[in-house]
Amino acid sequence: MKFTHAAMALALSGVLAGLAAQPAAAKEVTIAVASTFTTMDPYDASDTLSYSAAKSMYEGLFGFDKDMKLHNVLAEGYKVSDDGLVYTVTLKKGIKFHDGTEFQADAVKANFDRVTNKANALRRYTLYYNIAKTEVVDPYTVRFTLHKPFSAFINQLAHASGAMICPSAIQKYPGKELAFHPCGTGPFVLDKYNPSEILHVVKNPNYWQKGLPKVDGLTFKPVPENSTRVAMLRTGEAHYIFPVPPEQVKILEGEKNLVVTKEPSIIERYVAFNMTKKPFDNLKVRQALNYAVNKQALAKVAFNGLADPTKGIAPKGVEFADEYGAWPYDPKKARELLKEAGYPNGFSATLWSLYNHTTAQKVIQFLQQQFAQVGVKVSVMAMEAGQRTAYLLKKPEESQLNMVYAGWSSSTGELDWAIRPLLGTDSWAPVASNFGYYSNKTLDDNFRDALLTTDKAKKQAFYSVAQKATWDDCPWIYLVTEQNVSAHVKGLTGFYIQPDAGFEYSQIEFK
Repeated sequence: MKFTHAAMALALSGVLAGLAAQPAAAKEVTIAVASTFTTMDPYDASDTLSYSAAKSMYEGLFGFDKDMKLHNVLAEGYKVSDDGLVYTVTLKKGIKFHDGTEFQADAVKANFDRVTNKANALRRYTLYYNIAKTEVVDPYTVRFTLHKPFSAFINQLAHASGAMICPSAIQKYPGKELAFHPCGTGPFVLDKYNPSEILHVVKNPNYWQKGLPKVDGLTFKPVPENSTRVAMLRTGEAHYIFPVPPEQVKILEGEKNLVVTKEPSIIERYVAFNMTKKPFDNLKVRQALNYAVNKQALAKVAFNGLADPTKGIAPKGVEFADEYGAWPYDPKKARELLKEAGYPNGFSATLWSLYNHTTAQKVIQFLQQQFAQVGVKVSVMAMEAGQRTAYLLKKPEESQLNMVYAGWSSSTGELDWAIRPLLGTDSWAPVASNFGYYSNKTLDDNFRDALLTTDKAKKQAFYSVAQKATWDDCPWIYLVTEQNVSAHVKGLTGFYIQPDAGFEYSQIEFK
């Protein structure tokens, strides 16, 4: 079934008719991606792909460029009170939403009132719940008052989930319905959306940045199967693909009409343990399973060498991240620790994957083989996007999770969002993404203190204590940090993969 934004289709019928008369390849860009979409409501999206695609229609007060450098978008600037509790943001003038209304401070208030209302149960509540109130000072000035000082607040506002949605859409489409009726200030407007098949957006003729966008439309197509995604690029059915499957990189590099781009990322891959279930509540078991995995071999087998063994809780490139060196591969040590923990013959468990694409399948199969070598037998399951909520967003007493293969990148560029949503006690599922229900007072206390100060040296000291305590406690199997590898047809420019695997495509065009 396809969902059509009727109002937008009607308003842009002339534009669409014009597009139909032109060669599609010249003005329309097709992007093939590895996963299906979860939602087009940025405040309810927990996956980078969904809110990156939604950026075609939405913008926030602040944002990040292709290198994750902070910049103003809909905001003109901001001031912070001496006590760090009040942020006053001034807005740009003359910007209109897709429905023709002007973007003003009341829209900012409507959006943040919505996400900070816990009853709405939005996934990004945990990112913004520190906002005590949002007030309209005047049409172009908005004031945020926080519950407690939070020195990473502007980074939070710059996260792609902090999008400005038309107040009219918020009122008209309650709950999950809003995801199928996007209305923002962005360069494109919705034409068609089916989470498992397509997102097609067309040029916003009234976009506030003159001369943009430079193409007439974008089509995002979920294509989980690696070889199919590559075939689409080679035949011209897609103009851009991400990610490029590691085993196909050299093949594509040999194509004269294609360009392959490799960039460092801040995407860390790991396996989280359910700390409320035996035997994963035992530190020696968690250490043993870390020793059981050959990370260098994993990087070669699953990522074709386009990844590096993890050296810290968060990757290099995230502000304030520390490195300790990769966890050694030592199956003998793993067996000794299992014996000391009371499991001389190993045990049986389940291993889930958040993803079902080909690379993820390789990862979990590799892990299955590695665990078997130390006596641990695991059955594996790779999830589709729609299964994640049903399997993972459970209270501890309801969870059937043993271990889950996952990945994360800090889309605020700062350590807080790289760790706290995954390992903070206040982030236990179903509230956030601490699926293993990990709790560490040293982590919680030091993150709290780090976020109360704007002194970078003090902040680093607090963060360092928290990171070392967590690293030693092994709530995860620390796997790899991968590279971002994309490919596109020659002549396509202005589409970038950011270090967090988000997309930046405000300047996309064919040359």
